[in-house]
Amino acid sequence: MSAKPILEQVPRRQDESFDCEIIQGPDYGTRWHFHPEVQITLAVRSKGYRIVGDNIAPLGDGDLVLIGSEVPHVWQQDDASGGAVHAMVLRFREDFLGREFLALPEMGRITRLLQRARRGLEVSGRVRREVTERLLELPGATGMTRVLILLGALDLLSRSAELRPLASAGFRPQLDASDQERMGRILRHIQDHLTEEIARDDVARVASLSAGAFSRYFRSRTGKTLPEYVNELRIGRSCRFLAETDAPITEIALDCGFLNLANFNRWFRKVTGTVPRDYRSTFGRSR
Repeated sequence: MSAKPILEQVPRRQDESFDCEIIQGPDYGTRWHFHPEVQITLAVRSKGYRIVGDNIAPLGDGDLVLIGSEVPHVWQQDDASGGAVHAMVLRFREDFLGREFLALPEMGRITRLLQRARRGLEVSGRVRREVTERLLELPGATGMTRVLILLGALDLLSRSAELRPLASAGFRPQLDASDQERMGRILRHIQDHLTEEIARDDVARVASLSAGAFSRYFRSRTGKTLPEYVNELRIGRSCRFLAETDAPITEIALDCGFLNLANFNRWFRKVTGTVPRDYRSTFGRSR
């Protein structure tokens, strides 16, 4: 995975106006990247985390997100989950049916939806179930039916109040693909040592930068400081363990890289707005 978003060229068949990719395997096979296409990602089965702009969140089965043009993102399967990914990724240009079609009065809601999606939108509730049902019909559809399914899904989303923006309103990353190799080293180091102490000086050496230059570099690409980024990844992982296991909270904190419970609780409240015990009561498997 690379932490500096790279410009991705989205393949598309000559006889199709948008791309529909089914992902089945050990991971999503992508680095943090961006592209001019709008993207809908349905994680049918997945455990890990996703990054949309400067938002880091746990990833679970049924997760559905709409991402606007040029928003850096990545979906990362957790190696510790031991499971395979099953996901659907749709990518389409905002004007994939032509600028004139997009300008029609009937397209006003969808146009506004795509504008809102430039922060990324998480879909929940009833509309998530309805849109998922439609999207699952796409792999077997052909011709105009494909277009109607996509437009129907977008129409449902455009009328829903069950959409939550992900990236912060002021997030404006440096979208330059020239140094993806350096940022790949940085993020791989973080991922490989996520359960251990991660010192800024060590990561700076991986990046071949001074400590001060690294801090500026990292924040300009991710919108976060190194401690914020690392601890949000750790909290995302702990959320899954809290929801899916009965392991003691202290054990989860240590397994996710926190050296003491007080620091874990502080970061957990900062990221989620609640405490681990209450999170488990709300989202745990025994509820």
